[in-house]
Amino acid sequence: MLSMNRIFQMIIFLSVFLAVYFALNSYVVLKLASLLKYQNNAVILGLIIFFTAGFPLATLIERFIPNLISRIFYTIASTWVGVMFLLFSTLVVYEIIRFFIKIDPKIAGMTILIFVLIISLISIINAFFVVVKDVEVPITNLKEELSIVQLSDIHIGTIRNSAFMNKVVEKTNKLDPDVVVITGDVVDAASRLEPEMFSPFDKLRARVFFVTGNHETYEGIDNVYKLLDNSKIKILDNEVSSFDGIQIIGIEYSENKTHLKEKLSELNFDKNKPAILLYHSPSGMEYAKEYGIDLQLSGHTHAGQIFPFTLLSRIFFPKVRGLYDLDGMYLYVSPGTGTWGPYMRLGSRNEITLLKLVKK
Repeated sequence: MLSMNRIFQMIIFLSVFLAVYFALNSYVVLKLASLLKYQNNAVILGLIIFFTAGFPLATLIERFIPNLISRIFYTIASTWVGVMFLLFSTLVVYEIIRFFIKIDPKIAGMTILIFVLIISLISIINAFFVVVKDVEVPITNLKEELSIVQLSDIHIGTIRNSAFMNKVVEKTNKLDPDVVVITGDVVDAASRLEPEMFSPFDKLRARVFFVTGNHETYEGIDNVYKLLDNSKIKILDNEVSSFDGIQIIGIEYSENKTHLKEKLSELNFDKNKPAILLYHSPSGMEYAKEYGIDLQLSGHTHAGQIFPFTLLSRIFFPKVRGLYDLDGMYLYVSPGTGTWGPYMRLGSRNEITLLKLVKK
């Protein structure tokens, strides 16, 4: 059961989201109608309402009455979210350009539509592929070299389902890692989840560790744990697991800024042995370093997923993607193995990360 405080937070979040989403859709539709000299106010208003209501309505239907039609509706509605943001960004750029260059409005409108259509198609195609990135990390007191595959932000649900997971598992097994870690957001929390969606995980040959992300919180931690109960995934809920001379420490996701410090202070682990921390958000690195962590593995950012968010995400997460050397302690931030919302990637890629731990 959700607490009243959590329900209140969700209501506030949804209210703000819908207000902003309505404003963005209104700007895009009204601006394009103005450029293209379209003046049927009833149709314009209808489009604004339809585009604004589409995604939340599709999410509700897919959540409570899932079927083939609801999946198609959800896929189209979520794709529109990405297309709309690309239209909005392009229109903002146009507003700046027209101060310096005189452009015929109708030509500008048609050009913007064609341009966004092309980059949207490129973004959708890019989202189909999952790349493998090799990263070498020097670790103090490491007895033997070790390989870790990091998966993050898979977002299993309507769009990313068992077919996608089978592809990820196949690629992962080919890498033959010593261990696989999943740093949160294995579920999407937008659609109804079924146990068979997670069955591909059992085909992983290496041992698997998992920590929660924000989307597990939205779905309900207990619900996610039940779904994973019969899989080979070991859930690390603020605990330590040791094997092959290293320690894997898993801390559950929290929005509390001091959560990582509090949980690390409660755990008993050997500071003289390599310690790998799994924590969904790329934050709290100063606490991880203070408590003797050698490598922190995080995700959450999606590296912005779609341009221009690939740039804007750096405002909220200074460590947004890749490997960071923090004076001897390392942080790796995965751009995510899957996608949230629109099945689109522009300026970022779906990634399986192969981390090779070597002696320092």
